[in-house]
Amino acid sequence: MDTTRRYATERYQGAASLNWYSSDPSLRAQLRRHLGDDALAWAEPHLVEAGALMSGLVETCARSTDRDPPRLERYDRWGHEVSEVVMPPSFETARRALVAGSFTRPGFLAEARGHGANPVALGMAWNYLLYQADIGMGCALGTGGDMVVLLAEAFAPADVKERVREIFADGMFSGEAAQLLTERTGGSDLAALESVAHRAGPASDAWELTGVKWFASNANGSAFVVMARPEAAAEIAPFLVLKERRDGSPNAISVRRLKDKLGTRSVASAEIGFSGAEAFLLAPERRSDGRGLGRMMELTNGARLGIALMGLACARRSLVESVLYARSREAFGRRLIDQPLMRRKLAELVVEVEAAQVLVFDGFLHRQRLTPALAKLRAARLGVTAAGDAVEIHGGNGYIEQWPVARILRDAHVNPIWEGGDNILCLDVRRALRKGAYEEFRSRLAGLSAEVPLDDLDKTVAAWHALPDDVAEARLYPLARYMTDVHTAALLQDHGRPEVARLYTERHLTDPGPLRGMDRPDDLGGFDELLAGALTAGD
Repeated sequence: MDTTRRYATERYQGAASLNWYSSDPSLRAQLRRHLGDDALAWAEPHLVEAGALMSGLVETCARSTDRDPPRLERYDRWGHEVSEVVMPPSFETARRALVAGSFTRPGFLAEARGHGANPVALGMAWNYLLYQADIGMGCALGTGGDMVVLLAEAFAPADVKERVREIFADGMFSGEAAQLLTERTGGSDLAALESVAHRAGPASDAWELTGVKWFASNANGSAFVVMARPEAAAEIAPFLVLKERRDGSPNAISVRRLKDKLGTRSVASAEIGFSGAEAFLLAPERRSDGRGLGRMMELTNGARLGIALMGLACARRSLVESVLYARSREAFGRRLIDQPLMRRKLAELVVEVEAAQVLVFDGFLHRQRLTPALAKLRAARLGVTAAGDAVEIHGGNGYIEQWPVARILRDAHVNPIWEGGDNILCLDVRRALRKGAYEEFRSRLAGLSAEVPLDDLDKTVAAWHALPDDVAEARLYPLARYMTDVHTAALLQDHGRPEVARLYTERHLTDPGPLRGMDRPDDLGGFDELLAGALTAGD
């Protein structure tokens, strides 16, 4: 028997052989819907360039950085503490290319608006492509930048505000920022934070901040938003801390150690200590108004959508790697992709990824109180399960670090943790429901041309409100899942592919009956057509 074809390893090129924009019909369909034909025609060359950058240089650098992560130099040769986070050359190479091509550059944003192209939709697409290569780099570029700029513009002293403008002069990704919330005592319980801040003097607009933050992503940043307790106040509040003090000297910031993480090694996560660091209270008239935590939570909702996009990108990359591997791998006399069980698995991945895509894109472009938590709940978890499926589809190869899906699985596991795990998201859903957010949510669904069980959802939400508190809390997760399923099905029916909408609705909202669907004919429809709408990559 001729075994030559078995060892034709050039067949296993994987996703890095594609342009991630050109090969993604579902992304192009989303952008056409949200931009319009004319704006998309202007944006398309930029998107094609971004697709090539992410699948080429950025993906190559991500693999190198994963093997050679950031390291900490705490002291210089004279024994002075410098707390310098040294980033590997691969990280710096990718970062320079990304900043130069970022869709947040002021000149690009002005040109996009001039052509009627929605910068939010374009920014989502750019990040979606980046996150398929490296969500750690996405965190390193994007963590807290918009938060720092927004809060500094609103509340920082004039000279400090100008310094922040200089740091981010070339767009949100040109500076490096971080938000520092978590402490050993607190975790998600932010009210338990122990970091404190005292006024630097009776007439000073500066504060001195002391405390230790347990998880600080982007430890090599130049601007931090730090949650601390102002003097003897009961509430906590956000403070701006810059790497350098007003006079240009190093601020009292110490990187205690870098975290040895499962994944996302391209973002330097650390324990950071502050010992009287110069800080600026981010509140009206620079006095604590008791709304600091609420103000941060409003901005956190935007961050949750970003993490939902990361989970979606991990799922998309897992789908593409799985399809390409299944097209190349032969077993039992035929390609994996031609075998019924594999077709079923891939069809499910296509449906779930496209469903999450419409949910997350809609969440960014139609901001509502409930959708960030629901979108993150679904997409962050999908990133993990899809990456696990990809490892399984690759078999033993998938478990080997030389193949790409092992890193995707390691990275994806952080998304359900960042900005609140599933339980924290469910508690946020409860908070929103008790404040009347369901009416806004339902109104959005009713405005879509979809046939979904809104009356059943109304009855379910009403029944949940009537439950005793402990029982209601225990049932938050299935309630949130049901709300997400109805929302997603409505979006798919309104502007998704009909076959994807049908399969999603049947899987998530239709009772399969006592025979569990065994009495139905083949419900996959045209598998080749389904796949062609998900990936343009030849066969």
